[in-house]
Amino acid sequence: MKDISIIAVGGYNEIGRNMTAIRIGKDIVIMDMGIRLDRVQIHEDTDVESLHAADLINMGAIPDDSIMENVDGTVRAIACTHGHLDHIGAISKLAHKYHAPIIASPFTADLINQEIKSEKIFGVKNPLHVMKAGERFQVTQDIELEFIRVQHSIVDCVFAAIHTPMGTIVYANDFKIDRSPTLGEPPDFARLRALGKQGVLALITETTNASISGKTPSEKIAKDLVWDVLLGTEESKSGVMVTTFSSHIARIRAIIEAAHKMGRKPVLLGRSMEKYWGTAVRTGYAGQGDVTVFGRRKSVDKALKRIMTEGKDKYLPIMTGHQGEPGAILSRVANGETDYLVESGDKVVFSAGTIPQPLNVSNRNTVVTKLKMRGGRIYDNVHVSGHACREDHWELLRMIQPEHVIPSHGNLVSHSSYLMMAEETGYSLGSNFHLVRNGQELLID
Repeated sequence: MKDISIIAVGGYNEIGRNMTAIRIGKDIVIMDMGIRLDRVQIHEDTDVESLHAADLINMGAIPDDSIMENVDGTVRAIACTHGHLDHIGAISKLAHKYHAPIIASPFTADLINQEIKSEKIFGVKNPLHVMKAGERFQVTQDIELEFIRVQHSIVDCVFAAIHTPMGTIVYANDFKIDRSPTLGEPPDFARLRALGKQGVLALITETTNASISGKTPSEKIAKDLVWDVLLGTEESKSGVMVTTFSSHIARIRAIIEAAHKMGRKPVLLGRSMEKYWGTAVRTGYAGQGDVTVFGRRKSVDKALKRIMTEGKDKYLPIMTGHQGEPGAILSRVANGETDYLVESGDKVVFSAGTIPQPLNVSNRNTVVTKLKMRGGRIYDNVHVSGHACREDHWELLRMIQPEHVIPSHGNLVSHSSYLMMAEETGYSLGSNFHLVRNGQELLID
């Protein structure tokens, strides 16, 4: 029998720069290659195409994959679960080292293709294989990769099941248990239960919100919150701006629908809005909603000028900058760097939570204060998370009943919260629950 090991390359000490290598004998499947956004003070409107991989590794911005040089095996596949940069952002910097295909769902593959094309230093020649949820890819004669449909704050998110002669490993980064999503289908519970009955050797799972009690509300709730704020206003003449995650297509569609109901023209502003919406159009997720998009700074400034000239009450600008990132559209509006003037009574809707890192908290507070000084009314946290809370994690554990559990995509605080929940279901640290740190290899008996 071949031995199996889990190599924690990145994302086990922190949220970001996710990368896990699963070794089955002498064959290796890599899961995700992400970036850690706060380490380079980058955000949705900034790129790292011109930085060298070594510099990014030294910054702690991308996984330090030098550990792979000491692993006795050959990488046969690189699979990505979804299109967030903390899962695909390092592909253009690292994938060329491994002579293996990159496998991703359609929306994710489109984003990976854009990352590779915009890369300025490394030529990534790995073949890109598009695989939908429910499909399988034969990695080697006895290793098969399967994608399983789940929900998250970006479309086309999947779990990966790696089927081996020694058992199945399920890689579950990132997800929420959403039974009434506004875009796409609910998670494939039937398949997950079937895997549980067949037997799952190990579950590798995110722990981002494991410390939060209860379950994560459905995206349907977020849509209701957004509509309640946008449609529940009597002052129809005031300006209304919305900021949200550019990659959250379901949320953007809900805002666009609300804009049409308000009798306003929705306008997407920002380079990453243009990037992700373009991907949604190409992959069929954009729907039929009438919306204009402006990405480059000059065209954004022209659009904002036109909105001021024609009347703020005729438009609903949807822009980047929900974390207060310097250079994002909302920050520039707050700083008075555009022709769009925030006046007394104008509404600013944050359809995004604050990412709990000191830099984000500080930047967001700065932008909110500046908007308030101009008379803006702030509608904060009109949002639900894309990550599973404690009871969602409990439900997944019960559904697939893995022999071993390895928490990832988090820090020791979130991992220990997950551990306490797992202990309540019968797992114990050191026997079938394993805490792994970046750079470590865990051998599974």
